[in-house]
Amino acid sequence: MNQTLSTEHRLRNLGHTLLLIGSMALLLALTSELLLGEGVWPWVFAGVILAMSTLPDISPHWLLHLYQARPINPGDAPGLTGMMQEICRRAGVTPQPTLYWIPSAAINAFSVGSSRRSAIALTDGLLKMLQPRELAGVLAHEVSHIANHDMRLMNLADLISRLTHMLSMLGLLLALISLPLVLLGQAPLPLLGLLLLIAAPTLSALLQLGLSRVREFQADLSAVRITGDPAGLASALGKIEQQHSSLWQRLLLPGYRDPEPSLLRTHPDTAERIRRLLELRSETETADHPLSSIQLPHARLPGDFRDVQPPRHRTIFRIWR
Repeated sequence: MNQTLSTEHRLRNLGHTLLLIGSMALLLALTSELLLGEGVWPWVFAGVILAMSTLPDISPHWLLHLYQARPINPGDAPGLTGMMQEICRRAGVTPQPTLYWIPSAAINAFSVGSSRRSAIALTDGLLKMLQPRELAGVLAHEVSHIANHDMRLMNLADLISRLTHMLSMLGLLLALISLPLVLLGQAPLPLLGLLLLIAAPTLSALLQLGLSRVREFQADLSAVRITGDPAGLASALGKIEQQHSSLWQRLLLPGYRDPEPSLLRTHPDTAERIRRLLELRSETETADHPLSSIQLPHARLPGDFRDVQPPRHRTIFRIWR
């Protein structure tokens, strides 16, 4: 792996993360100062920190139960379990996240919970489609989210965004109530403050989406540092993206791209993710880098696990891609 470029990407992701979460905090501070008066924002942030530290974590096992997910026993898939153990050892993640299998033909994987109690869910479609090398990259990506505390960071960003939205709506409501006094000339009309109240919720939401995309880039980078195989994760991303586009789009519109603007995405463009991953390959590395970079027995899932019959109801996910 290209260590120089890896370090450069890591520092850039860190800088973007600090800039985005700092901008969200600044918006909240300005909104709270405008609505509640000067010197209030430290108390607002103290409340945010208190809420983050005291709110209990929702059990990942309870959440996954809603999706009809089933825990994967080590005896059912020794190769997958061994791969997960090695990835967690390299990432320094303890305790090891619990693996879950979701009876869905969708191609997805996602992590839930916190570093103290976490789980990683893999759909049946993903397990059947990916090769062990590609699956190692996907698992390392999800483990990286846990190791980097991304769930807690995104929960913090979501709380800040919701508070900003609530204060902005309250401020606009008060402005509407005081409109008759403004028309009679008995109350001032702070245009800059009014524009801030209007724009703050949208700006905060866009910053939150940008933060999510940056953390996906960082999870990709951390996954490569764990596996030493950028091409494996890149191959998995390419397969998942291809499966997500419909058959008619691939046949009739081979150059078709999702019209959703990049600013409104929770995940970066897949082509950009693949480009960044392949840039990390060292000069001596080829696209045929073997999975043996992680020495594991039973790399492929055994037949008895793949042949488990899912229930009739299939839940479709679109969380990880």
